[in-house]
Amino acid sequence: MYKIDIHTHILPCELPDWKSKFGYGGFIKLDHHKPCCARMIKDDGTFFREIEDNCWSAEKRIQECDAHQVHVQVLSTVPVMFSYWAKPKDALDLSMFLNDHIAEIVQKYPKRFVGLGTIPMQDPDLACKELERCMKIGLRGVQIGSHVVDDWNLGAISLFPVFETAAKLNASVFVHPWDMAGQERMHRYWLPWLVGMPTETALAICSMIFGGVFEKLPNLRVAFAHGGGSFPALIGRIEHGYESRPDLVAIHNNENPRKYIGKFFIDSLVHDEEVLRYLVNFIGSEKIALGSDYPFPLGEQVPGKLIESMNFPQSVKENLLYKSALEWLNMEVSSFQ
Repeated sequence: MYKIDIHTHILPCELPDWKSKFGYGGFIKLDHHKPCCARMIKDDGTFFREIEDNCWSAEKRIQECDAHQVHVQVLSTVPVMFSYWAKPKDALDLSMFLNDHIAEIVQKYPKRFVGLGTIPMQDPDLACKELERCMKIGLRGVQIGSHVVDDWNLGAISLFPVFETAAKLNASVFVHPWDMAGQERMHRYWLPWLVGMPTETALAICSMIFGGVFEKLPNLRVAFAHGGGSFPALIGRIEHGYESRPDLVAIHNNENPRKYIGKFFIDSLVHDEEVLRYLVNFIGSEKIALGSDYPFPLGEQVPGKLIESMNFPQSVKENLLYKSALEWLNMEVSSFQ
């Protein structure tokens, strides 16, 4: 049985000195302080994360994928690289650098990797143009953040052309939380990652539903990270809000939010049998794709282990492990044979 992991992150081995190039800071640089390891550091000196060579070496990734019987990884950048706060043309420059790197890996190992680009969402015109370029250089779509700036959630009218372009190009869209709301109150216990990320994803799904994105673009193929975050557990409350206060909720889309369950994809990264079982009943196995968050510690260390350990029917496991991913990517399994 195939395994296609739709949620993995990658960086180039070396990053340019963006601060010197653009004349201002806030960007990530890599400090290769010892063999096979590097520190991700903001250029003001703030430590962000330690990474190992499986975060940049395609060959190391293939070795680990073989050990875990993962046939294909979908590559996307580390979300801190989105840089939506940067000047749009600078963010475009950075995006193009990252996208060209991923495209090179996919071109070198087309049976093992699929690529998603990143785009400067703070400027929708530039974002659309880079999305078009991503598709031309062999990527299958883009990864975007759960919001762009403070007043631009994904349902913002200004962002609609990006989704419209994705639908027109038949591009896959992967939504990943970043810059978590309320993190100024989450200094301890790793809470931005444990609590903030699921909340961000629920915010993104609700914004796209209530903003009418799924209603206007029924062919748009979007997948949300981390099992859809807290959205699946909140659907009753969300629907009740729609029914009890439509004057506040249904101002851009008057359809019941429950209508859109099954209109988008989620990954399987929930770390809990009962939650995964709930999600299969909630949205259907054909809309859940294996996602591991490789190569980071909050991910599933052996991709697909939870799915394989459960007593799902064979057809459900096939959906979860690779068939749903193929549908989201609009690809055939023969592409990797």
